[in-house]
Amino acid sequence: MLEVKLHDIGEGMTEGEVIHYLVKVGDSVSTDQPLVEVQTDKMVAELTSPCSGIVKKIPIEVGETVQVGTSLLYIEVGGGTQLEQKSSIETKQVSEKKANPTLEKPPLNTFKRVLAAPYTRKIARDNNINLEEVQASDPSGRVKEEDVFRFLKGLQSEKVSVKDVKQAVAVQVTPDEIPFRGIRKKIAEKMTKSLFTIPHVTHFDEVNMTKLFEMKEQLKTSGESVSISAFLIKALVISLKDFPIFNAELDEENSRILLKKNYHIGIATNTESGLIVPVIHDADKKSIKEIHHEAKDLTKRAIDGKLQPFEMQNSTFTVSNVGPLGSTGATPIINYPETALIAFHKTKKQPIVNERDEIVIGHIMTLSMAFDHRVADGATAVKFTNRFASLIEQPHKLMMEMI
Repeated sequence: MLEVKLHDIGEGMTEGEVIHYLVKVGDSVSTDQPLVEVQTDKMVAELTSPCSGIVKKIPIEVGETVQVGTSLLYIEVGGGTQLEQKSSIETKQVSEKKANPTLEKPPLNTFKRVLAAPYTRKIARDNNINLEEVQASDPSGRVKEEDVFRFLKGLQSEKVSVKDVKQAVAVQVTPDEIPFRGIRKKIAEKMTKSLFTIPHVTHFDEVNMTKLFEMKEQLKTSGESVSISAFLIKALVISLKDFPIFNAELDEENSRILLKKNYHIGIATNTESGLIVPVIHDADKKSIKEIHHEAKDLTKRAIDGKLQPFEMQNSTFTVSNVGPLGSTGATPIINYPETALIAFHKTKKQPIVNERDEIVIGHIMTLSMAFDHRVADGATAVKFTNRFASLIEQPHKLMMEMI
């Protein structure tokens, strides 16, 4: 009998929550077939079968949180007589189908992994729907919640709106109750630890984005499309090198502050499952263009739930770009155990005074920087954001720093 145990899926992982079994006792499984979905503090991961055999026992219930090393399933390797009987039955069924082709139906691909977010999977499970039977409206093949709602009501007409469908099945998907578990629970635990461990101070500032916008448009005209975020991240890395106290971690147990030599920038990303923070590793060694492409790729895969564990580890400083959502200000919570986090808010057009004392229309962005007051002081935070602003407001300075 082979035990399938919860192993360390990512660095530092100690436990996981069983959220869904993909097999049941008595099922025959093949090597590498997905068996169970487990929620860690950062992602939903699948554990696969290490061998072919028959599932004999499932000792852990869905919803239980277990430690690494816990046995989740027991598999009888090979399966002996039962597998031979299954093979015989399948052979007989194939013969019958050949004799009577009218009885043949396209089989479901039992082991196919359907692209869908965890919340979409939950809706399907709550309503006993097999996601493989749901037709995806997205060209990528990703099944979305509206596809499940449409399937649930058996709608064939495009005249019925998704909003109408959601309202029609509101009772069935119990909108009055949301399970507090998975990524949402892990986020809550981490945020609570951060807020009650770190004495937060939030510093607000404004940055004149006018010249950076002009540079971006010039690049676009020449055929180079680079996001504003890529410039901001590069300017942050340069500023962190000048103020390494914000690229640090407090080690209270040993009474020391660890100044990190690597510059791994976390990108706070909003997904259906909750807040995910993919990481651009060694951002100081990458060009603005490379940062642009990597950030775009990481963000997309975070939203699609396709990130690997190492892509969400070891961040030294986190960025939250909430401006596109319309945010005008906030007091962000630090991504523990980091020392600081910076949030970029909405950029507004407003009257400003230029170098010639003329009143012109400029693009002004508000930022908020939360930092650990045990590690750094307010004056240092102001100097840090001043340095950052100087690189953004005078983009040629940013270019010079990279030579």
